[in-house]
Amino acid sequence: MVKSEFDDCFQNGNYDALRPYHVDNAIILAAGMCSRFKPLSDTKPKAFLKVKGEIMIERMIRQLIEVEIPEIYIVVGHQKEAFSYLEEKYGVHLIENTEYAVRNNLSSIYAARKVLKNSYICSSDLYCMENIFDPYVYESYYAGAFSAEKTAKLCVTTGFNGKISRIRRGGSNCWYMTGPAYWDNQFSARFCELMLKEYDAPESADLSWEAFLCSHLDELSMALRKYPEGIIREFNSLDELCLFDTSYIPYRDSLKTT
Repeated sequence: MVKSEFDDCFQNGNYDALRPYHVDNAIILAAGMCSRFKPLSDTKPKAFLKVKGEIMIERMIRQLIEVEIPEIYIVVGHQKEAFSYLEEKYGVHLIENTEYAVRNNLSSIYAARKVLKNSYICSSDLYCMENIFDPYVYESYYAGAFSAEKTAKLCVTTGFNGKISRIRRGGSNCWYMTGPAYWDNQFSARFCELMLKEYDAPESADLSWEAFLCSHLDELSMALRKYPEGIIREFNSLDELCLFDTSYIPYRDSLKTT
């Protein structure tokens, strides 16, 4: 099915034809130690920070439930016990990553490899100003926003077909990767096939899944889905969080005086 046919089916409510494009699940990566948010992350995972009155990971879970994503998995590691209540409250499933302390987040994808299908892949500290999740998705993508200023984020180049052709660290006047990714069945199967071949190599221990993608762009087709700046937020430091939620400013300032 070409994109125009997909759009027509969606607009006309022809969901039988869209069945192969229905999202099977969402996988939230929450195993890391969030060292950049110390000492806040010493007492609770970054995912449980309350932003604008809402716990970040609960906000994302509710957004996924709103669009009827049938299964939600959370990959846990550091302070894994903190996530247990979410099983009863929201019916999510926890997957333990036993390697979180010695490997990058590719290990969380490895831990979740048996449930990868038509899947959203999300960081646990993702904060979307509006619900950007869809129950039907046409192709694998990574969400992106545009920066006219210099940024240290992962910047991308796309081809005429909108597919990501290059990923580099840092740039200006460019699109960068931020927010959720979506993997369709074909992408999930191919990613896992490549990952299993290389996972035990010593150089793979420090790889994020995005870095692994970068080294296999010729085999893993992924589009860039563009969003306006400010719709998707990821807080990489306490200063960034304070700019968005001023209630954290007194806490930040207290750290500077101790």
